[in-house]
Amino acid sequence: MQIFGVDIGGSGIKGAPADLDRGELAQERHKVLTPQPATPDGVAGCVVEVVRHFDWDGPVGVTFPGVVTGGVTRTAANMDKGWIGVDTASLLSKRLGGQPVTVLNDADAAGIAEITYGAGKGRGGTVIVLTLGTGIGSALFTDGRLVPNTELGHLELKGHDAEKRASVKAKEDGGLTWERWAHRVQRYLEHVEMLFSPDLFIIGGGVSRKPEKFLPLIEGVRAEIVPARLQNNAGIVGAAMAARAAQAGRDSAG
Repeated sequence: MQIFGVDIGGSGIKGAPADLDRGELAQERHKVLTPQPATPDGVAGCVVEVVRHFDWDGPVGVTFPGVVTGGVTRTAANMDKGWIGVDTASLLSKRLGGQPVTVLNDADAAGIAEITYGAGKGRGGTVIVLTLGTGIGSALFTDGRLVPNTELGHLELKGHDAEKRASVKAKEDGGLTWERWAHRVQRYLEHVEMLFSPDLFIIGGGVSRKPEKFLPLIEGVRAEIVPARLQNNAGIVGAAMAARAAQAGRDSAG
């Protein structure tokens, strides 16, 4: 079964049809740059561009880098503040000519995909998926059940939002070596571990393609740490999964 997924990020917006029987992209993803400023109108136009690139007509799942409840975006740390309080699901559905749209937190989407198809498959206990990119997204699972919208990237670390020190953007902006950046990531993981005592950390985002650069440098964390298996495609797959679940709910209700 194929459903379309779109992953909105602070620097790029990417999407593709996802094969949910296999848990992978059905076609090579299409990516456009996130407009600056990342206003609702500008980003919505990019989402339409990505979906139309594939001539897709059907349900669409969309991730957003912030808290999302009932299709409404509640926070927007790395996006334009105009997103706060917007019924994003309705906005995007309207821009797509009435196609049903499901919106969820970006890291929650990535986490759902990793728990179902990837590095967290079959794992019980407490699992935390962290997506390292422009910011730090988080998805918390207890015995496979998601606790949505945790946003652990905004925990305080040395007087700052953790993502301001340990995200990939922080590494790039600060010109940090892999060693220095790994030390910051370690401090962040130690803080999260103190709060939640997870059994497993799954590290996602684009940096998960290079785990050998930094994971061996992280010490002193009790929990197992592994790279995301779906890497930077996890958000697209998870968004498609959410859209499929929403469509199933509509079908059963109607």
